This record gives sequence, structure tokens and C-alpha cells, in this order.
Amino acid sequence: MEASAVSVLKRAVELDQGARFQESLVCYQEGIQLLMDVLKAVKDDPKKVHYRGKIKGYMERAEQIKVHVNQLKEDGKYHEQIKISEDATGYSYGMLFKPYISSALSEVWVEDPYIRHIHQLYNFLRFCEMLLKADCQVKTIHLLTSQDEVDSGQQNTALAEVKQSLQTQGVSLDLQYSSTIHDREIRFDNGWIIKIGRGLDYFKKSKGRFSVGYCDYDLRQCHETTVDIFHTKHTKKLGDVM
Repeated sequence: MEASAVSVLKRAVELDQGARFQESLVCYQEGIQLLMDVLKAVKDDPKKVHYRGKIKGYMERAEQIKVHVNQLKEDGKYHEQIKISEDATGYSYGMLFKPYISSALSEVWVEDPYIRHIHQLYNFLRFCEMLLKADCQVKTIHLLTSQDEVDSGQQNTALAEVKQSLQTQGVSLDLQYSSTIHDREIRFDNGWIIKIGRGLDYFKKSKGRFSVGYCDYDLRQCHETTVDIFHTKHTKKLGDVM
């Protein structure tokens, strides 16, 4: 457990130094909890003092980041950028979106012109599954995409099945098509906006059905792309326009 705490806190510091504050805050919180669990099992008094000092230092830094992020959000100036390099791994939807999902999240808008081919439809399904597993209460997912001019039947059938399946989980899918859509972004009603250069389709094709990364997207190689994260207090108003 100590090794896990060190690993998570090391990542928190790296993200902190890279000005990826929201992500670093999540790692600090996870690492602090792990250190507190370690502290409970320690019997040696000098070690207890050591761990308490470490925990206090990390908690103070986490609080500073929280205050800084909240102020940026209030001022409408929050912006982080993540650059995913060619062949990079570790960027599943869960890892990428987790720092921006909160218990207050109930509505999501996905604007992506390329939810058409089989692998893109599966990407959207995986994104929905990620939301269902996350610590939130999503009730509505809005999808605005373009219609497949070659095989719209396959696209319509797949999305209808996704919609029906989501209904069994208490989530409604609002599906709309646009022939002029170009931009790609995902909006959460807790204020976060995530813009991915390649949309949800930033994973490379697996080398085979029995290759590492075929099932676990944390191990799947990625295409090079840029992720921009913003925060606004007007997400719902923007979503109402869609």
C-alpha cells in the first residue's frame, strides 16, 4: 500500500508541476487516503510522525490547488491542455474524464461528427459505460453527430440499441443528426467542457483481437491529439442551444 501511495503522489506532483491542476488534485486526494491507510497500520512512533508530516504537506498543497482551481472557475479563466503523443497509452475514457466527473453531474452533451462506423459506435458505447460506472448520477446523454451517408442503417440500428440499453439503466439518450457539424466537444452540466482534437476516436486499432489493449483501453495505443479542458458556469445554457 505504501508503494501505491508513493506512486500516486509522485504522479500528483508531476501533474501539479505541469499545471494540470484538476488531475493533480484527484491524485493528491487518492494518495493522501492511501497514506492515511498506511498510517493506521504503523506501530512505530517515529514513522507515525514521518507519515503525519507527509500527509499534512500534501493536504496543504491539495487545498491550495483546490482554492486556485475554484477561483479560476469563478473567473471563467480555467484552461488546461493535455497533449497525447503518438502511441501513448494510459488514456482510457475513465482516466481522461475522471477528474472532471462529480456527484453533481447529471447531464452530458457529446458533439462529435464521427460516431458512424462500427469502432466509433463502440467508442461511444464505452464512453456511456464509463459514465454509468462513475461517481455521478447521469440521467441524460445528448449526442449530436453526422449521419453515415454510406450505411445509415447500421448506424441507426446501433444507436437505437444503445438508446434502449441506456433506458434499462435509467438514462435517456437524446440523439440528433447534423449535416454541418464539424467541432468536437463534450460538455458536463457541472461546468466542465472537454475538447478533444480527434473526438472520442483517438485510439489506434488493436493489432489483433487477442492483443494487449484490445479490451482494456488504458493499454491501447493512441493517435496523437490535443485535449483542451475549460470550465464555465453556463454549460446548461450552451447545451440548450443544441
